[in-house]
Amino acid sequence: MAKQQKAWMLKPAKTSKTSIPDAIKSDLESKAANLIENVLKPKHVVPQKSDIDFNYVSDIGTKWYRNYFYLFSTYTCPGPNALSPSFESNFARMEYLGAGRFSLSFNRHNGEWVGLYTSLPIDECLKAIQEDAWFTP
Repeated sequence: MAKQQKAWMLKPAKTSKTSIPDAIKSDLESKAANLIENVLKPKHVVPQKSDIDFNYVSDIGTKWYRNYFYLFSTYTCPGPNALSPSFESNFARMEYLGAGRFSLSFNRHNGEWVGLYTSLPIDECLKAIQEDAWFTP
């Protein structure tokens, strides 16, 4: 019986990631901080109460990871059986595409990121996060 040969597979070339200019990073961070403080926190953050036994949003923040800018909510777990006092959950992701444009995605309940908008400038991304129900913390 003839010996079966291994099949060779072509591997696609790695795409070079565009580095994010510092001006765009600082502009996005300041505009996102303004959105969080003036719109998202007053609407979604629950003040600390001692009689609540379920998880609630206690803070909203941002962080960079490579070419991704995340908006996340911090949940406080006050119950006596809580595994940890708090945890973070990302609810929006902006991926830098180059030329000041971003791709905007939301996080599904199963952890999968779903892209809704492609190639938007910073202001339109933040407006979509503010107005679109998919980006609820």
